Amino acid sequence: MEQRIVNVKALGEAANALVAGDKGLLAMDESTPTCNKRFAAAGIPQTEEARRRYRELIVTTPGLGKCINGAILYDETIRQRTRDGIPFVKILADAGIIPGIKVDLGAKDMAGHPGEKITEGLDGLRLRLQDYFKIGARFAKWRAVIALGQGIPSGACIEANAQALARYAALCQECGIVPVVEPEVLMDGEHSLRHCQETTERVLHGVFEQLYVQGVILEGMILKPNMVLPGLQCAKQESAEEIAEATLTCLLRTVPAAVPGIAFLSGGQSGELASARLNAMNATSNAFQLRRPWALAFSFARAIQQPALEIWRGQEANAVAAQKALYHRANCNRSARRGEYGAAMEAA
Repeated sequence: MEQRIVNVKALGEAANALVAGDKGLLAMDESTPTCNKRFAAAGIPQTEEARRRYRELIVTTPGLGKCINGAILYDETIRQRTRDGIPFVKILADAGIIPGIKVDLGAKDMAGHPGEKITEGLDGLRLRLQDYFKIGARFAKWRAVIALGQGIPSGACIEANAQALARYAALCQECGIVPVVEPEVLMDGEHSLRHCQETTERVLHGVFEQLYVQGVILEGMILKPNMVLPGLQCAKQESAEEIAEATLTCLLRTVPAAVPGIAFLSGGQSGELASARLNAMNATSNAFQLRRPWALAFSFARAIQQPALEIWRGQEANAVAAQKALYHRANCNRSARRGEYGAAMEAA
């Protein structure tokens, strides 16, 4: 195959568009098993048609384009249509939302490293990316999973996942697709905020070293990291402001200024907590804001979707109320990007 020339200017413009203004990304890229698990918990049939109906509810939410720059889809979703036969990618594009696609094939047990995972999916990725580009995807996502525990993460786990992320990113850019690079240090465990910060710094140093080795254009990518958080089982749970300071310190030490934007994952946080912590990072009173060179946005899944799913429960009569709940959470995060989110928005 003839080597393609990467269009640096086009990639940069596309990456900046994903984090432009006060908007962010909506992750609706749950795999079929994950989506079915959430449907089962809500009493919704685990069928392709039920998944299509739910995703149609999301992409047709009135005003969604006011809060969302891009939507990350799954292989099944990017090929689906509304009940009237209109492709989801067209519905999104018409709303001013850039279609994206999850391309990794999931995290699997890492050989020789108990308790650690390696993300798979590089085989055949070039051809899949070319296909997704034809369908309408203009950015992609690959998630690496890093667990915190006794003696982990190992250097081998960090390096292997960083290499995979970098190879994926290079393939994306070759195909004219903006890579969203997602190294996630998981929230599970008893680790402290400081331990999470130290580990996240190790991971991000490793990721950017490999991105450099693979020749990835930093101006044409988005970073999707975890916020620096204490473990869910940690006795001490710091305030949103303390989390913001730890997270920004970590990012300032590791993320080059050439990267256009950082779109945080929610990682299982509640919608309200995710918004409050994003708000603290963007608040004008935060002394770190004047020093940060990149946009601080969001790329949330459950933190935006969960209230809508719980309201909908597969019933068309609940669709309008579910869409209002979805828009509300997206709008809360839009306010958080401006540092204007507060409890009053939830009360309203």
